Amino acid sequence: MDLERLFLGAFGALVGVIGWLFVGIYIQRRQFDRQARDAARAVYFELLSNELNVQTALEFGAFGQLSRSTFERLLPELSTWLPATELQALVIAYMGHAGYQQAAEDTSVPEELRRRALAALREAHGTALGALRARAFTRAEVEQMAANATAAEQRALEGTQGAEA
Repeated sequence: MDLERLFLGAFGALVGVIGWLFVGIYIQRRQFDRQARDAARAVYFELLSNELNVQTALEFGAFGQLSRSTFERLLPELSTWLPATELQALVIAYMGHAGYQQAAEDTSVPEELRRRALAALREAHGTALGALRARAFTRAEVEQMAANATAAEQRALEGTQGAEA
């Protein structure tokens, strides 16, 4: 009788430990996904700001400062969460910052070449924004953001959505 109780107690403890481990892994995985999604949201808005600066440079020749601090700080979370193709789209958009800086500073670059480079950079930003938007926000959140956007913001969103296709 004592051996039976010992076996049942050991079996119950084993089941409890395994269950506790699975619940812990599940909770930890959800927390990681939430942190990565929050990182993607922050990078999305930085990228959107950069895209608007590129668009302003393309249309008016006024070059604003592009930011990359959020991307650099949150890249480890994004690199383990995003699929390789989406991460590549994001990295390409940020790699274009050097070309943007050169277009802003080098006056010897022909205007047509400058416009093509800026258009390509804007397209790269649009592709990256589309990838992040699909992963970082729910459909309802995307619709709500679009509904609350001003006319200028709406044009910018439409431009990035056009670049996704």
